[in-house]
Amino acid sequence: MRLGVFGGTFDPLHTGHLILAEASREQLQLDRVLFIPAGDPWRKSDREITPASQRLDMVRLATADNPNFEVDDCEVAHEGPSYTVDTLRSLSQRLPEAELYLILGEDALADLPNWRDPAGIASQAMIAVVPRGGIGMPWLPFPASRLLRVEMPYIGISATELRRRSRRGLSLRYLVPAAVEAYIREQGLYRG
Repeated sequence: MRLGVFGGTFDPLHTGHLILAEASREQLQLDRVLFIPAGDPWRKSDREITPASQRLDMVRLATADNPNFEVDDCEVAHEGPSYTVDTLRSLSQRLPEAELYLILGEDALADLPNWRDPAGIASQAMIAVVPRGGIGMPWLPFPASRLLRVEMPYIGISATELRRRSRRGLSLRYLVPAAVEAYIREQGLYRG
C-alpha cells in the first residue's frame, strides 16, 4: 500500500491543502492520503494556536467527502511536542506493509534541516515536494534520490492570511471548504 502522509498545523486547513493532497495522491499513485494534524507543533511554540481538538475537527470536516483521504489523530493524542520522525516510525510499526510518502510544501522542505532527525525522516519515507513560490532547494542531510516532485499550479492561500481575514470579518468562502467556514463561524475562531 502506498500511503501519503500529510502533517501540519492546519490552523485552518484550506483548499490549497486539499488540492495539494489530491495532486500528490494522483501523481504518486497513492492508495490514500493520511492527514495528521499536529498536536503540539514545536516549530510554532512562539504563537497562539487553535486548540488541537478544534483543528482536528476542521480537518475531519474538510476531508469527509473524499474516500481517499483519512485523518489520524496520533499527534493530537500524543502528550507534548510531536516530531515527524517519531510519527513516521510509529506509522511504520502500525502499518508495516505501507510504503510511506511524506508530503511537504517547498517551504517546509527548506526548513527540514532544522527538524529533528531529517535523515531519519528520509529513511522512513520518500519525501514528496510540492512547489510553493520558488523557495529553492536547501542542503539536505540525505540523498536527493529520496525526493519526489509533485507538479501543481501555485495556490497562494495561507492559513495566516485566512486567520487575518476572519479577524477582520471577511469571508473565507471558496478559500476553505464550506463545512470548515461554518465551523469557524460557529466556534468563533480567529476573532482575536
